[in-house]
Parts: sequence; structure tokens; C-alpha cells
Amino acid sequence: MMSDRIERARCRGPLRLTSSAADAMREVATMEFLTLLWLGTPLWMWLLFVGLVAALLVFDLGVLHKDDHEIGVAESLKLSGLYIAMGLGFAAFVAWQLGAEPAGQYLTAFVVEKTLAMDNVFIIAMIFSFFAIPRAYQHRVLFWGILGVIVLRGIMIGLGATLVAQYHWVLYIFAVFLIFTGVKMLFAGDHEMDIASNPVLRFLKKRMNVTDELHGSDFFVRKPDAAGKVVRYATPLFLALVLIEIADVIFAVDSVPAVFAITSDPFIVYTSNIFAILGLRALYFALAAIIHRFHYLKYALAVLLVFIGSKIFVADLMGWEKFPAAWSLGVTFAILGAGLAVSLWKTRGDERPNATVE
Repeated sequence: MMSDRIERARCRGPLRLTSSAADAMREVATMEFLTLLWLGTPLWMWLLFVGLVAALLVFDLGVLHKDDHEIGVAESLKLSGLYIAMGLGFAAFVAWQLGAEPAGQYLTAFVVEKTLAMDNVFIIAMIFSFFAIPRAYQHRVLFWGILGVIVLRGIMIGLGATLVAQYHWVLYIFAVFLIFTGVKMLFAGDHEMDIASNPVLRFLKKRMNVTDELHGSDFFVRKPDAAGKVVRYATPLFLALVLIEIADVIFAVDSVPAVFAITSDPFIVYTSNIFAILGLRALYFALAAIIHRFHYLKYALAVLLVFIGSKIFVADLMGWEKFPAAWSLGVTFAILGAGLAVSLWKTRGDERPNATVE
């Protein structure tokens, strides 16, 4: 046994430690390090997830999109299919390592996050249209945007997990907030986003040198100013990136509490968020052309937020420790399926609105 070898090596003293015993001790130390719990989950599972996401991003930018080019619907669907397959495959991994219930929570969170981010696609399309960003450069903005999302979502989820761990009643605040947001969405009308008057955009234009035109796929360029001095200028591509990141933070205010209402496990919350966003950004180029067909889906999302927010109160009323994950997944699919069917039926024959054309 390895432990016997280590014990015998210790008895002989450090100066007589054999090479095989030293290797065994290093192996044991490595295993102990990897199995340490970080936020309730073994460290090796976190490292595997980070490595997988990093490999996907390197493959995406370094292989599939090494050169800037316009991404068509077919390529968008193929890339999105890859990310969805990876996300679902990770659900199988969660089931293998953590059990069926955490896997059900992951799938529910994955579906909810991906669906709630549908409105984000519309906002991104509006931002690209406002800055007249060609489709050939849009993937570059979205790619660097996802890196910001990974960091920002990590910070928000880390803060949320800390609050929930210290003060469990915070979940009830999240739940009330989701119910309020859902009810507000049901009765709120459509509001066009006024990008030109966005305070962040006005602040950037006041504090930074900004070019009026694009310079290829560059976020920054160096050029002479009015006095002839060569200075750095931000391009509209950079402004679009900043506004997309701000939009994601705003949407995360709804989506992160929604996922915490499903599960308080930081590993499930974070991995489901990132896999859903990775796939949605890839699907953007296909969805942007037909996003108007999902106009009525927002009512299903509103009902879904109310359902997710009410689960914690239903569980308390029924005397359950938590709302069953299988029921939660089933109700989520039913609500979204009904909303999608009604939306596609109501918008049949509708043409794509000019606001999202690019």
C-alpha cells in the first residue's frame, strides 16, 4: 500500500528517504491538494471547468476565427451546437460526480440563464446597429466581451454565495425581487433603448479621444490630434464592447438571483451561467436575424421569474427542505415551451424590424 511505503520511509528518516517513497509522498500531497473543497466543491472540478472553458475560447479565437470574417447563420448554429453539447455534457459530468439532484439544478439554471439572456441578444443587436459595426468584426467584440462576463459574473456570484452562506434569509430577498421583477415585466410596455443618451457613452466620449470611424478590428489606434500630437484614440468598436459589458451586468442583476433561487451551490451557479452565456454568444448571429419572432417570449420569462421566486415560499409552506429539482426543471420547460410556441405563432409572417438590421 502507498501509505505503508510512506510510513516506512518516514521511519527511516528524511536523509534515507527513497526516490519511490518521495514520489509517493508528492503524489499523496498533490491528491490532497486537488481534493480540497473550494466553495463546497473539490478543487480539481473547478480546475477542470476553467481548463475546459479556456480550451474552448482558445479554439474559438485561435482556430475557428483566427481571421476576421462575417459569420453566417450556418456557422453560428454549428458553433452554438458545439457549446450546447459541451454544456449538456457537463451536466452529465455533474450527475456522475455530484448526483442527479445537482445535475437537475444545473440543467434548470442552464435553461433559465440562456432564456433570460435572450433579451440581451436584442440589446447587442441594437448596439451593433447604432455603431454600424460590420458583421465581420462583431465576433471579435463578443469574444472579448465574454472574457469580461466570466470575470464579472464570477465576482457577482462570489458575493452572492458569501451573502447566502452567512445570511440564509438573503434568499428570501432574492425571491421577492424575482417575483416583483416578473410582475413588472408582465405589465411593462416595450421601451426602445436610447443608446445615444446613455450616460456611460457620454462619459467615455467626454473623457477619451474617440474616432468617428472604425479602424478595422482595432479597439484603439494612434493618430495625430488637432495639435498634431500623436495620441491614442478609442474606436467605436471599443465603445460597443463597453456598452455590451454594461448591458450584461444589468441583465445579471435578474439572472444571478434567479439561479441562486434554484440552487445556492456556487459551482452549479457559476458553471451553468458561463456555459449558457458561451452558447448564447455563439448563437447570436443566428438569433439576431429572427429575434423579433420571440417578442412574446418575454411574458413567459415574466411568469418563469415569478415561479422561481415563489419556489422557496412553496417549499416552506409544504414543509420541504427544498423544491424538487425535477419538478422545477419540468415546470421551467413547460413555461418556456408554451411561451415559445405562442410567440412563434403570433409573429408568423412578420418581417425583421429595421432596428436590428446590420
